[in-house]
Amino acid sequence: MRNQIRLSNAQFWKEGQEKENVLLPHTWNNLDGQDGGGDYWRGDGHYEIQLPEPNAGKRQYIEFGAANHRASVYCNGEFVGEHKGGFSAFRFELTSFLKQTDNTVTVIVNNEKQPIYPQRADFTFCGGLYREVCFIEVEPAHIDLMKDGSTGVFVTAQPNGAVRVDAFTVNSEACQLEIVLTDAEGNVVAQEKQDAQDHTPFHLTVQNPRLWQGLEDPYCYRCTANLLLGDVIVDSVSSDFGFRSFRVDPESGFYLNGISTPLRGVAKHQDRKDKGWAASNADLEEDLDLILEMGANTIRLGHYQHPQHFLDLCDKSGLVLWAEIPFISQFMPEQEAFDNTISQMTELIAQNYNHPSICCWGIQNEITIGGWSEGLIDNLYALATLVKKLDPFRLSTMAHIGGVSDYHETNYLTDVVSFNYYFGWYSGKVHDTAERLDTYHKVNPQVCYGVSEYGADCNVDIHSTKPFNHDYSEEYGAYYHHEMLKMISQRPYLWATHAWIMFDFAADARDEGGMKGINAKGLVTQDRKYKKDSYYVYQAYWTKKPMVHLSGKRFTKRGPGENIFTVYTNEDAVRLYVNGEFVAEKPAVDHAVVFENVALVPGFNTLSVKTANAEDTGEFEAVSEAWQDYTLPDIEDALQAGNWFDSERDDTDNEEIQILDGFYSVEDVVGDLFTNEQIIPVVKGWIMSSDHLDNGEKMLLISRLHNWGTMWGDRTIYQIKMLNESFTPLEKARLNRALSKIRK
Repeated sequence: MRNQIRLSNAQFWKEGQEKENVLLPHTWNNLDGQDGGGDYWRGDGHYEIQLPEPNAGKRQYIEFGAANHRASVYCNGEFVGEHKGGFSAFRFELTSFLKQTDNTVTVIVNNEKQPIYPQRADFTFCGGLYREVCFIEVEPAHIDLMKDGSTGVFVTAQPNGAVRVDAFTVNSEACQLEIVLTDAEGNVVAQEKQDAQDHTPFHLTVQNPRLWQGLEDPYCYRCTANLLLGDVIVDSVSSDFGFRSFRVDPESGFYLNGISTPLRGVAKHQDRKDKGWAASNADLEEDLDLILEMGANTIRLGHYQHPQHFLDLCDKSGLVLWAEIPFISQFMPEQEAFDNTISQMTELIAQNYNHPSICCWGIQNEITIGGWSEGLIDNLYALATLVKKLDPFRLSTMAHIGGVSDYHETNYLTDVVSFNYYFGWYSGKVHDTAERLDTYHKVNPQVCYGVSEYGADCNVDIHSTKPFNHDYSEEYGAYYHHEMLKMISQRPYLWATHAWIMFDFAADARDEGGMKGINAKGLVTQDRKYKKDSYYVYQAYWTKKPMVHLSGKRFTKRGPGENIFTVYTNEDAVRLYVNGEFVAEKPAVDHAVVFENVALVPGFNTLSVKTANAEDTGEFEAVSEAWQDYTLPDIEDALQAGNWFDSERDDTDNEEIQILDGFYSVEDVVGDLFTNEQIIPVVKGWIMSSDHLDNGEKMLLISRLHNWGTMWGDRTIYQIKMLNESFTPLEKARLNRALSKIRK
């Protein structure tokens, strides 16, 4: 039988440094990848792992849950193989490399830029062996361990009870292969045995199957493949599966087993505070519990393949999943990069094929942010074709950047499509989303259309009773998400909506909103300690268990005019009590109640809110003036960043670009410019000084400054399409003049 041993101990070192003992899983960017500055270490990390002693006559493999980005594997000093791609599992056979005793595997993991996706993106690319590592020993005849990192057994179940099982084996000429299907209680519901082939297909039938019905009834069956030599089982593999069907209607959205099931949920990343990508199974279980408690019924697994344990949890809990590859943000025209998208998609589908929770495969996210090219479109077509070839029973999808034309050919490339919209954060107002949604739907009534991202950064230490875009307050975050939920609930044609994002995550290049190294669009903080008020907005809309939430509990000190309290609930009305005294009762409108001009006594006050079946309480202190710590100290400077240009303005500016030796200019690439701390304020001021961009467009460009160095580090400012088209020659000359005053 198969013997699988988890390898937990390793020695780790970087080139030129001393070895240290580490526990696997491990990443070397758990701390420097979240502290800001965009300077987390990327390079070769070396791991040395001692192996168990092999048994004679067996075959030995090593399995890596993931290694980012590239892993080169050596056994006893000999090269075994290389894997490219930081998120899928992979194995190598070690049999021919092993000695009778004292065997060592060395793995060199590299997370530097290379023709492997993702190349650049708004999150930290943690290096290391950050998922489990296992030593596997099998009989010479065994179920194939080298089938794209999969189990080697693929289950296709139809809702009428028909089941096809495709099993792949090695050295099995003298063996038989048995497939046993059992229900959740362990009862055998179908069974078949036949002579084993390298590829052995089975066709079985389960009578009156119980369907996998999402959150309502996530019923799973189990498929066990037994490889027998005579009457002895020499190898065995099991996995869960489910019977279900889904379809999408362009007017009425998603259907699971013929039942209308609007997909409303969140996206998530895999990192944890102080752990990076080396999150534990217990961490994943906590994540799932928080998502279920909020009431979501779907998760977009952004922007890469997620660990098997989390998908297993989703199978059992009934969450519907969107799984995707990291074909994201920056396209690379090299053949090696194209091949990498194909291999990552192949592994994603092969390794996750049996999960009933997965409904769609995503082929890209904002890959057109740098513009279109023939090679990029060819790559998208190749991926869409590959998805339908490998899995014709699931949907293909993609997450377009919001600015893609309503008429672009790629709108019709996948079965369904979604867009990333950030009106109310990166541009415009949140209510602009409604017009954008309805316009696209009117132009493309035949397209099954959704929203793959929307969100706003929120710092739980920042508060305001008059929130506005980019004040980073918890109140603006709650307002934003409430307005989005109103719009979403009124549009049944949206096949799926995924808020960006469930948890704050590491993005080391960021420094905004009083937070370094963090993308703070999460509904929950990165350490999972605090559910933001926006979390409870979703709970009010999506959950059935009675709930009420008094928001602003971290906004404890209330100055004059700040006695406004918002309550979110899924019940009909809310009663307010101050210091035990009844104040008022108001009906909920769109799951919210606002109590204004609440009389507080000087000092501390207890506010309670009650519905028919739930209650919540908060403590607040009435103070004599607004508490300044609740406001970012540089918020006004950020919004007025263009003022420094006022003295430079001159309508007779010469449009000629002059380059001075030893000084910066617009001919320097962004990566070099942004190494000087004086440059970013200059660029901010230049953007704010524009005469023809509106404030929303200006804030969009400024909010993305943190990405420029990572996304376009090898380009000059005017090789970046969006900038080249947004500014006049006169404005470009002004920027160059400002840069030319800064010595290199």
